[in-house]
Amino acid sequence: MLTRRSVIGAVAAMTVAVFGAGTAQAQGALELNKPGVLSVATEAAFPPFSLLTPQGQVDGIEIRLFKEISKRLGLTYEPVILKWESTLVGLLAGQFDVMGTTMDVTEARQKQILYSDGWIESGAVVLVRQGSDIKKPADIKGKVIGALAASTYISASEPLGPTEIKAYKSEPEAYQDLINRNIEGVVTDQVAAAYAIKTAKLPLEITPGYVTQVQKGWGFQKARPNLAKAVNKALADMQADGTYAKIMTDMIGIVPKPEKPFRSNF
Repeated sequence: MLTRRSVIGAVAAMTVAVFGAGTAQAQGALELNKPGVLSVATEAAFPPFSLLTPQGQVDGIEIRLFKEISKRLGLTYEPVILKWESTLVGLLAGQFDVMGTTMDVTEARQKQILYSDGWIESGAVVLVRQGSDIKKPADIKGKVIGALAASTYISASEPLGPTEIKAYKSEPEAYQDLINRNIEGVVTDQVAAAYAIKTAKLPLEITPGYVTQVQKGWGFQKARPNLAKAVNKALADMQADGTYAKIMTDMIGIVPKPEKPFRSNF
């Protein structure tokens, strides 16, 4: 038997379904923590992917992409600034909606979380001081190097035989230790390294060749497939209409769109 309350509830649900925002048809279907708000974890310390401007505002590739995605979904973008090593734990605990930090797609992580489609293709490279005797990734054998804590760069570097791999909480700390000759190289993302050298005029250079070459994806709890699908759709639309290319070109001068993007592990 239908009560007045159940009828009103059914009508309300139908109204949301018909007139809801964004590609998922209704914000209520997006498994958001807060209605109308897309909360996205960012480190805000990994240029050009995420950074803080002198005015204290978040900016970067992932920030600009998520601002546009939020707009297309009819949502308000809300950055949640965390240290990199805390983002996966925070995602699994439901502290935010999306892990927007730059993250390599790995088999181990696929067992824990739901990935977006691959949104960028890059690779780990070795960053060294200008004039270094390290001319290719294999030359880090027997050297002390650095990499971002909790990143895949540490495990990727191990087969090359460095004497020690120091873990850093942020890329700038690793770069400074490299400049100060406390380490001999930093294994990091090619895009991030190129941006840092260009903007900060660092006396560093990238050795030719990759340590690894991977695609990166954004992370969601496995219980949020509708949100992942909506983000994937917005991203695909942005790539098709040129918005993605403009954002990338403005930030780094290249368009690293994957030719064969990894697809979400639904």
